[in-house]
Amino acid sequence: MPYSVVRETLSAELGGDKALTEKFEFIDPLPLASASIAQVHVARLRATGEEVVLKVLKPGVTDTLKADLGFIYLASRLIETLAPDLARTSLGDIVADIRSSILEEVDFSKEQANLEEFRMFLDQAGVTAATCPKVYPELSTRKVLTMERLRGVSLIDLEGIRAYTDDPEGALITALNTWSLSVVLCPSFHADVHSGNLLVLEDGRVGFIDFGIVGRLSPETWRAVTEVGEGFVGQDYQQIAQGLIRMGATAAAVDEEKLAADLEALFERVRTLDPQVVVVADMEAQTAAASVAVDEDQVTRLLLEIVDVASSNGLKLPRQFGLLIKQSLYFDRYTRILAPTLDPLRDTRVSFPKTVEEAEVVVNSQSGRQGPRRRNVKRGDIDDVIIDVTPK
Repeated sequence: MPYSVVRETLSAELGGDKALTEKFEFIDPLPLASASIAQVHVARLRATGEEVVLKVLKPGVTDTLKADLGFIYLASRLIETLAPDLARTSLGDIVADIRSSILEEVDFSKEQANLEEFRMFLDQAGVTAATCPKVYPELSTRKVLTMERLRGVSLIDLEGIRAYTDDPEGALITALNTWSLSVVLCPSFHADVHSGNLLVLEDGRVGFIDFGIVGRLSPETWRAVTEVGEGFVGQDYQQIAQGLIRMGATAAAVDEEKLAADLEALFERVRTLDPQVVVVADMEAQTAAASVAVDEDQVTRLLLEIVDVASSNGLKLPRQFGLLIKQSLYFDRYTRILAPTLDPLRDTRVSFPKTVEEAEVVVNSQSGRQGPRRRNVKRGDIDDVIIDVTPK
């Protein structure tokens, strides 16, 4: 959207043009990023000289979403009424969740709360190898979110990562361990860890950004998910099927043998998915850089297949289960890119605590293992961050 529209929103939300001049030394009129509901601009605070990013809601988005999502929700309920067999897929419930989630995304005060929860989790868990942006509450409203700017590269930018760390695999492990620990210890977990939202920063830390979509999970569901993971480690699809059934997600009698066979076929397809290599050329500088892209449509299609397998076997999956599975699929893609020989479900450096007690053991054992060795190209030598994530 034009900067004039951005400026108008900033002025209305933060106290007028005079207040903007007093608070910001400059605001870059060219957007750093633009997406469906918001646009992001770089700015510098006048008082401290800190560089920040301003996430600005696009005008009219909230009303449009309310109308469209309300219509989709009513349509889903009508479809369930006309085709009762579809009720087992929880179509209406899924649409209701999507509606609720998206409407939370357009209220930046919710994202601010999510960020503050995650920062508190990092602090209390003593996780120093990962971070998320600091929020400036005095410069944030429901329509404007002012955050610390994190400089780094995407988790799939192999060449970029190597400029900041000698250990891309270690960066991946840090991201995965931080995320899994947050599922257990943080009130909410990041539920959109696609490659644009995970960065390897200039100082080697992993940065989580964009907390518009989060999930909340009961301890019982998470424990069941980790037990399903154990079945996957041993390629015991019978155990996976039993775990899903014990999750209490059954709408009818389940043929355990058939479910196990269907799951085995599905997970075999997971292993065959290949990421895409993307080459970006700069003709003026006569340079080219290669990275590996994760096909998000492919991930989504696979998630829909999981839902289909579940529903065809009489299973009604918990609403948050789909969010967890999708994040797991993202991390599976990143493993293939950054650490193709790593087996996260067997490697002792990777932690999937089942309970709060196990998570606390992980937190209390932070003295024995190094995180990724960092190569700081701009600020001189910095001691390696130490984090031990080995469950005991």
